[in-house]
Amino acid sequence: MAHLCKTILMRKTRLLVFVGLSFLNFVTLSSAQVLLNPSEVVLHIGKDGVPPRNSEGSFIQLKDGKVLFAYSKFEGGSGDHASGFIAGRYSSDGGNTWSKKDAVIVSNEGGMNVMSVSFLRLANGSIAIFYARKNSLDDCKPIMRISNDEAQTWSAQIPIINDKEGYFVLNNDRVIQLPGGRLLAPVSLHKTAGVDFSMRGNIYCYYSDDDGKSWQSSQELPNQDKVVLQEPGVILLKNGDIMMWLRTDRGVQYLSKSQDSGLTWKEVYPSNIASPRAPASLKRIPKTGDLMLIWNNNKGLVKETATFRTPLTAAISKDEGKSWTHLKTIENDPEGFFCYTAITFLDNEVLLGYMAAERLGLKEKIPLVLRKLSLDEFYD
Repeated sequence: MAHLCKTILMRKTRLLVFVGLSFLNFVTLSSAQVLLNPSEVVLHIGKDGVPPRNSEGSFIQLKDGKVLFAYSKFEGGSGDHASGFIAGRYSSDGGNTWSKKDAVIVSNEGGMNVMSVSFLRLANGSIAIFYARKNSLDDCKPIMRISNDEAQTWSAQIPIINDKEGYFVLNNDRVIQLPGGRLLAPVSLHKTAGVDFSMRGNIYCYYSDDDGKSWQSSQELPNQDKVVLQEPGVILLKNGDIMMWLRTDRGVQYLSKSQDSGLTWKEVYPSNIASPRAPASLKRIPKTGDLMLIWNNNKGLVKETATFRTPLTAAISKDEGKSWTHLKTIENDPEGFFCYTAITFLDNEVLLGYMAAERLGLKEKIPLVLRKLSLDEFYD
């Protein structure tokens, strides 16, 4: 979700600092990066600037073999608070080609917009969709709906947060279900009524043990050093711990862990993942059991480049996030702005969907790119 984007306009010559910044925090770097084939783009939405913004999506594979990709489609401008709804495209051939026209998945039921989609196939076979319903700067909360007919129709709204009021961020492609059935939705609270917007979010993980019918809040994530924390994501580790990763302004992604299925969290700490103030995406690869990370491999401690969201890089961890190898460049345009990546796996293939804009043109247009790659490319 691009709720927290702050664009800094810089002269092109300053982009040269990337050369010296890449991988300073990667202790396991063993080889140069390989640029993945850009011809693997299978859908490009909004390249012509119509509509002005297309972003924050998620994939779901349907039982008939089709793949649905839903995303935030803004028609009232490119900003976070413009009018927008949840649009969808379908593929009947494993992501090679996509429907030409958008289907309306969720119409604009918010005072401002609905945006930032997460799909999840629940253990009971139904499909859940999660998104942000934004009514105002004091009222933005995640909503859940359920489909029992493969995304053809959806249930009534199920609010995830009922114990607090304010402006909450739930990023796209973020909600998970644990083997015991618990749903986890990591959120960041940035504003309440009468209080100024804070870049340092209060982090919670809302959970449901009844397939989303009711939700409760975890303990707030401990943050003794008052680090700027934003846009959390969670993943189940093989030892049963839940690992949370977070965007910060400290030049790396930060982490926390829960040993009680998301109820309480350890003090947040810095990872070895060099990163600007930008979101990362993390998924487990079903075929290999490894973790795949996609993020902006730009350290971000240099003021001039702290908000640059390029390059877009993939890495693999075979030791549950302790180290990262097989670094691959997905996008390397120094003028680009690449983020909010959705990831899904179809046997030996990977589908990615991400914002692919020009950093200096964010007010005019924000295109969205879908790519299909062989899983082998990430390991070669």
